[in-house]
Amino acid sequence: MDRGRPWTVRKDGLALAVRLTPKSSRDEIVGIEALADGRAVLKVRVRALPEAGAANEALIRLLAKSLGLAPSNLHLESGGTSRVKSVHIAGAPVALEAKLAELTSQDQG
Repeated sequence: MDRGRPWTVRKDGLALAVRLTPKSSRDEIVGIEALADGRAVLKVRVRALPEAGAANEALIRLLAKSLGLAPSNLHLESGGTSRVKSVHIAGAPVALEAKLAELTSQDQG
C-alpha cells in the first residue's frame, strides 16, 4: 500500500482499506486519514446501524455508487465486525485508481 493512499493495486482490481463509522447522520466518503500505526484508510460514514451486516452493506452500496460500479463488483474481504475493513473492488485497476484519486483529491492538501 502506497503511503498516503488507502488502496493497493491488484491484477483484478484494488484492495481498499476503509475505516467505517456507522450510525452517522448521513452516508458520505469523508476522505483519507492515517491510523495510529501509520496506515492510510478511506474514512467513510453511513447511517446504517452495525447490526446484521447493515453497515457493511451500506458501505458497499455507497462505494459502488461513488465509483459508478455495480455493488456486485465490491466484496468485503476482512473486518466484518471491525471499524477497519478491507474491500476488494473488481475492475480495471488503472481506472479504479484514477476514480479513487479523483474522489479523494479534494481531501488532500
